[in-house]
Amino acid sequence: MPDYDLCLSWYWQYDDDFARYIEQACSTYGLTLLQITPRNIIDSVTEIYSNQTGFRTLLDRASDDLRFEPVRRFAKANRLRRINPLEISHWAEDKATMHLELIQAGVDTPYTILIAPFVDQPILPALDLAPLGEKFVLKPAVGGGGEGVMLNASTLDDIRCARLQFPAQKYLAQAYIQPRLLSGRTAWFRCFYVAGSCIPCWWNPSTHVYAVLTPDEEKLFELERLREVTERIARVCKLDWFSTEIALTSEGKLVVVDYVNDGIDTRLQSKAVDGMPDEVMKKITEGLVRLVKSL
Repeated sequence: MPDYDLCLSWYWQYDDDFARYIEQACSTYGLTLLQITPRNIIDSVTEIYSNQTGFRTLLDRASDDLRFEPVRRFAKANRLRRINPLEISHWAEDKATMHLELIQAGVDTPYTILIAPFVDQPILPALDLAPLGEKFVLKPAVGGGGEGVMLNASTLDDIRCARLQFPAQKYLAQAYIQPRLLSGRTAWFRCFYVAGSCIPCWWNPSTHVYAVLTPDEEKLFELERLREVTERIARVCKLDWFSTEIALTSEGKLVVVDYVNDGIDTRLQSKAVDGMPDEVMKKITEGLVRLVKSL
C-alpha cells in the first residue's frame, strides 16, 4: 500500500494556488503528496478505505464540506497526524472562549462584555456600556469575514437587534481600538503563525490590503513584540497555523483585536488586491511542509 506523506483535501477554486505552492514545497523537501478534490474524492475514499493507499498527515482545507468527512474520519480513527484538527479549530475559533483564555495568558485584548445567546437568555440583564465608549464593536463569537459584525454599535438596542441575526451564538461587545500611526501608516497588523514561526504583515482594516512588514521596519518601529504576542496566542489555541489581528495603540500597547482565524483566505495578492502577499504564501506553505517532514 503506497503511503503518502501528506494528504491535502480542498475544493475552493481560490485554493488552487495554495495547493500548487504545497506541491512545490513537497517536491523541494522530498515528500509525497495526495490531493483530494471533488474530482477524485470517490476514487480516493475508495482506495483509502480498501487499504490500497494511505497517508501520514492530513491538511484539511474542506472542513465545512461533508463530502470530505470520510477522509477526516479515517484520519482521526487511525490516529494520523492532523494539522489543525477540527475539534481544536472549533474551540479556538470561538471568540468568547478565546477572550477568556487569552486574558488568563496575559494577552492584551479590548475591553469586552460577553453576551449570552438569545435562545439561552432572550431578555438581557442590565449592562453597563459606558466602559465601551460612545461607539463599540459587536461581533458573534463564531464566524469570519466580517459576517454579523457591527462596527458602530452604540446602544442596548443595537445589541438586542444584533443577537437576532445569529440567535444561537454568544456575542462580544468590544471597545473600539484606535491604532496609532507609524510614519503615516495605520499600526494594524495581521500576523500569520505557522509551525513555530510568525510572519507579520501590515494590514489595513478598511481596505483589507496587506503589505509585508520588513525586518528593517520591525526594528525601526520596535515591533518584534508582534512575534511574542503571536507565539503566546499559539500556545493558548494549540493550532499549527492561523492568523491574528493586532493593533498598536498610542500608549504603545499591542492589543489583539481579532483572536484566532483558522479559515485563512489563501488568495494571492498577485491575483487579488486584498489577497495574501505571494511571498507570505510561500513561507506558509514551506512551513507547513517542513512541519510534515519533521513528523
